[in-house]
Amino acid sequence: MNTTRSEIIIIGAGIGGLVAALALLQKGFRVQVHEQAPMLGEVGAGFTISTGAQKIMRELGLLEQVHDNSLITTKMPFVHYQSARNLNDQPDRSDELTRDNSMDARHMHRADLHNILANAFQERAPGQLFLNHRLQGVTQKNSRVSAEFANGELASGDLLIGADGVRSTVRALLWGDGAPRFTGQIAYRCLLPIEIAQPYLALGRAAQFIGPRRIFSRYTVRQNKILNCVGIVQSDEWLDDGWSTPATPEEMSAQYVGWHPDVVDLVAKAPRVGLIKWGLFDRPMLKRWTEDRVTLLGDAAHPMLPFLGLGAAMAIEDGIVLAHALDAATVNNETDHTGGFANYEALRHPRVAKVAELSREQGDRIQSIDPDHYDKVSAPASNRALYDFDIPTNIKAG
Repeated sequence: MNTTRSEIIIIGAGIGGLVAALALLQKGFRVQVHEQAPMLGEVGAGFTISTGAQKIMRELGLLEQVHDNSLITTKMPFVHYQSARNLNDQPDRSDELTRDNSMDARHMHRADLHNILANAFQERAPGQLFLNHRLQGVTQKNSRVSAEFANGELASGDLLIGADGVRSTVRALLWGDGAPRFTGQIAYRCLLPIEIAQPYLALGRAAQFIGPRRIFSRYTVRQNKILNCVGIVQSDEWLDDGWSTPATPEEMSAQYVGWHPDVVDLVAKAPRVGLIKWGLFDRPMLKRWTEDRVTLLGDAAHPMLPFLGLGAAMAIEDGIVLAHALDAATVNNETDHTGGFANYEALRHPRVAKVAELSREQGDRIQSIDPDHYDKVSAPASNRALYDFDIPTNIKAG
């Protein structure tokens, strides 16, 4: 592997940033990752890793670890919030699936994927992951880009990637397009031991209850030992700026009065420590993500609402596409970053714009006043092409 290619600074050690780091390392680039948190960790709990995202994990040499730490799932059944009637005629059959090496969509604990990615990066690039590095300045000068951190440390490289989330400091410093907008949605999340949750899982290990102005989704993770519960409710205001504000079972229960007993009883079992809430924020996608030697990735460039479960997948796709684009723009170790970044944006803009739009549409549909009229055929969640899109194959074909 060539070790004299461009040096790339990545701001943000979340899933998207680490995928980009690993993919760039594979292409021979030198990579350093800077994370503002004092220790590694990933906000959130369960999430779905799509077929397309798994193909990227295979390209990174991590698919076996991902499969060892995830559960095969079928299409998430949508059920009526009061009667539990199946609205998309798709029962949960994941308990019957034993194809451990299949590429079916999987449920996984977000922290497990994050650990796999972080460990792989630290093994492949020892000493290049820096914690407690809160970005406060970016300077581009003399064919170099520098990052200044609040602790006084400096980093210098040829290119910089902002993978620092919906409240991206990189985006604010270079584009200054204002703060994210509260969407009128609040999410609640908790984890329950399967021993406590089992009596309320008659519908199977995965189901999403949909009703007026709110949804409740639950599925097992970590080899069926833990139930991941997420409720999203419409609300007029959100006063807290935190990502994980403590909530109480009573507060969450008040959101689901009159819902199916399985939901009501599960929410009542929520732990007093570990039940959190956070506001969902959105912002317009920038027309351009790149400013000379700096570009954006994931939520920093294109925030995703969670209603299609593709937010992490979009950041994962960004990371692999960016690495391929910069590799294709490198000749004799000289990278045409202008062409590479332009190709990256051209490949990603149409897909992420479509997914972002359809995520909002899916949210409107499943929080409609009358779930009995949920149209499973036309709903974005029924579009398998969104989930199965093969990034590695499309890159090579292009």
